[in-house]
Amino acid sequence: MVKMVQLLVKRDDYTHEEFVERWRGEHAEMAKDLPGLQKYVTAVPNDPERSSHDGVVELSFEDMGALADAFDSEVGQAVQADAAEFADMEAGETLYVEEQVEFEA
Repeated sequence: MVKMVQLLVKRDDYTHEEFVERWRGEHAEMAKDLPGLQKYVTAVPNDPERSSHDGVVELSFEDMGALADAFDSEVGQAVQADAAEFADMEAGETLYVEEQVEFEA
């Protein structure tokens, strides 16, 4: 399984609360329709004033080909355009990783 992990930074014209509401609401509804998406996880800091990022999103796919196909699709293009309306897409980092569970309780 391949995971895309993005550290998100809100646009300056959004409060942290507005950013989270938009991201976890309308945007998440769009993202769930990405072709091949197996898992979508969001996390927000408990203390946003002391954090360098406003959230973390993890999107899981079978492999890099499925991830690429998802974002090349019409839905993928719409999801990316929507994210740019509330997140500064240049400010956060993106990692592409293969998850390996070392321990799970």
